[in-house]
This record gives sequence, C-alpha cells and structure tokens, in this order.
Amino acid sequence: MSKRIAVIGLGNALRRDDGIGIIILESLLMFYKRNDIDYLNFGNASFDLLHRLKNYDSVLLIDGIHAGLDIGEVKISRLEDIEYKLGDFVTSTHELNLKSIFELSKNLGIKARIYVAGIEVRDTSFGEGLSEALNNKKEDILKEIIAFIEKILS
Repeated sequence: MSKRIAVIGLGNALRRDDGIGIIILESLLMFYKRNDIDYLNFGNASFDLLHRLKNYDSVLLIDGIHAGLDIGEVKISRLEDIEYKLGDFVTSTHELNLKSIFELSKNLGIKARIYVAGIEVRDTSFGEGLSEALNNKKEDILKEIIAFIEKILS
C-alpha cells in the first residue's frame, strides 16, 4: 500500500512575501508534479484544512514565517516539534495559524505526520508579488522543498 502524501501551500498572495507558500506550491506543480502526491492550495488556512489532514499519512505545509532567520531560509520541522515556540502572541494572516492547526489536529486525533516548511519572509505589507530579496531565493527554496519531499517518499 502506497503512502498518501499531501503538499499544502498556505499564504496570502495579497500580502507580498506571505504568498510564498502558494508560489512554491505552484512551482512544484510545474516542475515536480507526481501522481503519488496531492497538491492543495489552501491560501488562508481554514477549518476545511483539518478535515483534509486526516486523509493522509504525511502532510507538508508550506508557509511564510517570521522567525528571525535570513530571508528565504527554510526551516522544516514536525508540527508538534515547533509547538513550544508558538506562544499566544502568534499572529497570522490565516484563519488558522500553526498553533491552532497543531492543537486542533491533536484534539481531533489526526494521525498524519504533519511537517511545516517555514520560509522566512520580510515584507507582508499589502501588495502583490514577492519582494526582490525573496524572489531571488525561490529556486533554492524549491530545491530544498523537493529534497525534503523525496525524503518523505523514501
């Protein structure tokens, strides 16, 4: 039986760099489309996302983060491993932030291994398109995400 895997892009394309999760998801669809992976665009994470998570063995959420890293740096962790870093101060442009997804998935008994590929962003002001600094890192980000997906599949 093959693993059920989903790659989910999160982000708000109308908040500049915050759209990076969606942009990387679209790039994966163009350059790394595989039949054994479901690619889902959840934009601003909603409660429907939680219902989808239960259908998979492994899930990779791709989202922009503010973690004090270099712009475009990718930090990939299991969702439960980053929970302690997410205090009540977490702000999000999404209906559900990562802390909410973690707590609700735990409470709902979702068994999927959920990974988060957090991509450091800077400019989340209103507007379309990535900042030049983040746009210049897009190819490197894509390579790192693909390498991680390959690891999940093996």
